[in-house]
Amino acid sequence: MLNNKTILITGGTGSFGKKFLEMIFEKYQPKKVIIYSRDEFKQSVMQSDYKDKVDMSRVRFFIGDVRDRERLYRAFEGVDYVIHAAAMKQVPTCEYNPMEAIKTNVHGAQNVIDAALDKGVKKVVALSTDKAVNPINLYGGTKLVSDKLFIAANAYSGSKGTVFSVVRYGNVAGSRGSVIPIWQNVIDKGGKKLGVTDMRMTRFWITLRQGVELVFKALEESRGGETFISKIPSFHIGDLAKAMLSDCVIEEIGIREGEKLHEVMVTRDDSRSTYEYEKHYIVYPEYTWHDESDIIPGGKKVEDGFEYNSGTNTDWMDVSELQESLKHM
Repeated sequence: MLNNKTILITGGTGSFGKKFLEMIFEKYQPKKVIIYSRDEFKQSVMQSDYKDKVDMSRVRFFIGDVRDRERLYRAFEGVDYVIHAAAMKQVPTCEYNPMEAIKTNVHGAQNVIDAALDKGVKKVVALSTDKAVNPINLYGGTKLVSDKLFIAANAYSGSKGTVFSVVRYGNVAGSRGSVIPIWQNVIDKGGKKLGVTDMRMTRFWITLRQGVELVFKALEESRGGETFISKIPSFHIGDLAKAMLSDCVIEEIGIREGEKLHEVMVTRDDSRSTYEYEKHYIVYPEYTWHDESDIIPGGKKVEDGFEYNSGTNTDWMDVSELQESLKHM
C-alpha cells in the first residue's frame, strides 16, 4: 500500500518517527518519506544516524511547526499519507504552559486536518494517548480534543475522500516519555535507588515496533473515524524496576500531579461502539455519517460495560518476561 507513495510524519524526529523510518523501509518501497519537525539539530542528528540504515535519497527533512498553517500547506504538497506524531507531551510542561499546549496539540491538529483536506491527502493517522481517556491533566485534555477533531474531520472530506483515524497507546517502552531511560541513567551511574511513584501502579507494555505496526494497520484498514488500540500485556511498575536491577532499592515517592494509577484505553462508555479483533480493539465513531457498513470485518462487539484497563487486564508480564523484553529493545 505504501509502495511508491509519499509519507509525511509530523514530529518525525521523535522516538516514534525514528522507528517508523526504519520499519517503513523494511516493509515497503516508499517514493519519499518527509520528516517534518521544528528542531534542525535533531534533524541533523537523525540524518547522520540513519545514513547507513535506510535509503536516504528518498528521505526529506522539512523544518516546520504544526502551528504554522502556511508551512504545513507547503509541506503537504504531493503527500499521500500523513502520520501526526507532533505534540507537547510532558505533563508538567503542559500544566505550566497551558496555552502553548493548546496551540500545538489543538490548533496544530486542526492545521494538519485543514492541510490534509485541502491538499488531497489520502489518509491521516493521528497518534493519541491513554491520557486522552477521562483526562485529569491538560495534556490529556488537549489530546482528547485533538482526537475528536480528527474523528470529526471525516465528515468534511466529502468528494476529496481523505480518511482520518486515530491510534491510541500509553507510554511506549524505551521512548523519551518512558521511565526506562530515567532509571537506566541511574543504573549506569552505579545507583541502586529507583524512584517508584506508587507500588500499586500498573501500565500497559508496548514497544516502539508494536506501535509502528499498529499505525501500518490503521493506514491499511481505516475507513474513517476509527480509534485503533493494541491488545498488549500489563505490568506492575515495581516489577519493571526489579527487571532492570534485581537488587534495586525501591523508593516510593508518591503519585505526581496529573498521574493515574492505571492506564485506561477503552472506557465502559466506549464499549457501546467497540469491537474486538485478534490483536487489537477498534472504537468506532458514533456519528450519523458512520453506519454498520463501515465496520471493518473480522471483529466482535465487546460486552456492554467492558473496560480495557491496565489494572484489570487478563494478560500480565512478570519480572523475567520484562527482563527478556528489555534485552530486545
